[in-house]
Amino acid sequence: MEWIGEGLLIGVRRHGETSVIAEAMVVGRGRCLGLVRGGRSSRLAATLQPGNTVQLVWRARLEDHLGTFAIELLQARAAALIADRTKLYLSQLLCDHLRLLPERDPHDRLLALALDLLDNAVDGAALARFELVLLDELGFGLDLSSCAATGVTEDLAYVSPRSGRAVSRAAGEPYKDKLLRLPRCLTDRGNGGPEDLAAAFRLTGYFLAEHVWLPRRLQPAATRDRLVDMLTHQP
Repeated sequence: MEWIGEGLLIGVRRHGETSVIAEAMVVGRGRCLGLVRGGRSSRLAATLQPGNTVQLVWRARLEDHLGTFAIELLQARAAALIADRTKLYLSQLLCDHLRLLPERDPHDRLLALALDLLDNAVDGAALARFELVLLDELGFGLDLSSCAATGVTEDLAYVSPRSGRAVSRAAGEPYKDKLLRLPRCLTDRGNGGPEDLAAAFRLTGYFLAEHVWLPRRLQPAATRDRLVDMLTHQP
């Protein structure tokens, strides 16, 4: 069996003396793994960097086998990422998030958002919205369209930590200490200030922990706290 596709490298790990197993998010195919023979050579070192976009040829005798990758570099980002610590943390976090997805299950919407984040100025609100989409793609999407208590669609200010549904300011005011704040940057596509960004990441982090990290016995990505701190303490 064989297919050809374009993908974002999200992980590389050693395999044997000379090879690596590469992990990529591939358009139309999702998260795919393949053995790269000779992947530890100096010739392939610059290509096999997470954050790069590559052309992949996957071959295997049967569809459910690991298979092998032949890789060609299409867009190198690694050098620019290393030169910018914020971008580097962003790339590492995006790769960690994408590895939460099931193997060989297409998630082109998330892939497009990840590429947009990597190829543009670091945008904290866009990253928080990426995490919202990630929750949705994993089957734990939040309902931020209307108030869970009254059905109104305006002045939504909170989110219930139990149901993941929005709550209006009026309905949630008596219980605000038990609710999560819903910042406008998650619903109005604005950038938001540091306080809004901090609230956005608290919200997405809470539901990622409840539905993904804790059930899978995973630690949150090490770079997430550092990156959030950098994004929410900028002047």
